[in-house]
Amino acid sequence: MTLTVTRAVPGLDEQAVRRALDVVMDPELDEPITDLGFVRSVDVHENGVQVHLRLPTSFCSPNFAYLMASDAKDALTALPGVERVVVELDDHHDSDIINRGLAADAGYKGTFGPEAASDLEDLRMTFRRKAHTAAMERVLTDLLRARPGLEESRLGAVTLADLPTGPATSALLRRRAALGLPEAPSSVVMVDEHGVGYAPEEVPLRLRRARSTRISIDGNAHFCRALLRTRYPGSEEDQTYRAEGAEPGDPTFIPLTSLTVKENA
Repeated sequence: MTLTVTRAVPGLDEQAVRRALDVVMDPELDEPITDLGFVRSVDVHENGVQVHLRLPTSFCSPNFAYLMASDAKDALTALPGVERVVVELDDHHDSDIINRGLAADAGYKGTFGPEAASDLEDLRMTFRRKAHTAAMERVLTDLLRARPGLEESRLGAVTLADLPTGPATSALLRRRAALGLPEAPSSVVMVDEHGVGYAPEEVPLRLRRARSTRISIDGNAHFCRALLRTRYPGSEEDQTYRAEGAEPGDPTFIPLTSLTVKENA
């Protein structure tokens, strides 16, 4: 379809588009698609935007793929003055289905039909809970390191006011807000997805479980970054990293330079 240019949109350029896409998260990795290198190209017209996305493998979960592509289209459609947005997913086994659904604004169930077993909001909520668990573990582990005499069993009484100001605390607050959890300074940090705290004797086990969730998320992010670099040489230039020793909670990760992964043919 030919795009008819009617007027220029002030301030609309590739940088503005990428900033808008910063809010689009990989639901499993809890990182922006811009940091992960999933934005393959940005084409800005005078009154429209076309974006191509790429993923680490051709068989990434279709519901994750659709969620990211759909969120990207929503984020760009919200830009002032933009009249037409095209988001397309490249090189995925369901690219044709997903791209047709996006173009028609068919929604997840309208795109996949009977294959869409559940609503995307259920999936989104599941990963918001995991992201909250990981963020909670990061701040509490940092607190244990900063206070060598602090016992794990006492972490259940730690409140948001006890946390230092910084990226990790800000990340936790954002994730609590996404779940509708209390954000008052007197609120207890260590809670489940419903905001319920734990008895002192439960805390060590709960912390270990939260740590396993966080390690899983971080490990998957490292692995997916490496897969993307292998599948798309040069994509590392679009990935954002943090240096060794950076503050936990920074939305970027250290590259696995020693990991070489070859995608199955």
